[in-house]
Amino acid sequence: MVEERRKSARYPLVLAVTWPEPAPGKDHTEDLSATGLFIRTERVFTKGERIPVELSFPGLLERTRLTVEVVRRREPGHGTPAGLGVAIPPDATAEARRLDALARAAAEAGHGGRPFRVLLVEDNALVATMYASALRRLSAREGIAGLQVETSANGDQALLRLGAMPPVDLVITDVYMPVMDGLKLLERIRQDPKLADLPVVVISSGTSDEDARASELGAQFFLRKPVKYQDIVATVRTLLVASAHRELRAALGSPGGSPPPGRRGDA
Repeated sequence: MVEERRKSARYPLVLAVTWPEPAPGKDHTEDLSATGLFIRTERVFTKGERIPVELSFPGLLERTRLTVEVVRRREPGHGTPAGLGVAIPPDATAEARRLDALARAAAEAGHGGRPFRVLLVEDNALVATMYASALRRLSAREGIAGLQVETSANGDQALLRLGAMPPVDLVITDVYMPVMDGLKLLERIRQDPKLADLPVVVISSGTSDEDARASELGAQFFLRKPVKYQDIVATVRTLLVASAHRELRAALGSPGGSPPPGRRGDA
């Protein structure tokens, strides 16, 4: 199983992971391949143990349940979070097909079509430059055509940009900013019918109050501080997959065939 996992190309992809049992909770994926996933989590399971998980990206991908088998555990250290490497068991053929479809979508994401626009909302100019640089490296390194990155220094500036053309496909916002903070920005976005389904990722310090409020307001996902290059790349790849592959819901066995949000008209 481990050997098969290593032979499969892995793609950074952020999906919410819900643990239905033995104890409910949420984590997220770090990457995936056609045969397995790596999940960032503090949970401890035994190698070879089979566990149910649900994958989703709120507002983009409906929940789909998989049964996975634990391959290895990564201990935390030197800024690397703990996690689990898991694989689809050989006898779970239907679930293997779903994961393979998702991996193929990740491999093809961003090739062709109109540009995918990301708006970074961050008051620290140096941090914003670092985030933007990470996204541009993603575009250059992986041949993603037309990935465009814009920045705003606060929520007020971001709202002005969001009201203009061409449309933005994804907002990544810090929480603490002058003039208008990230949570107020998120609230204003959700109040605008034209922006209600726009994917928003909140950069959070990880406090329970921040997470609860952002989730209540409809944030698609959280990036925990300190944010790493890999986190930015994986998050944007997730949105590229969802936007570039409208058949993804069907491939994952999810109901509904409406286009994912964030692609509101032509450039």
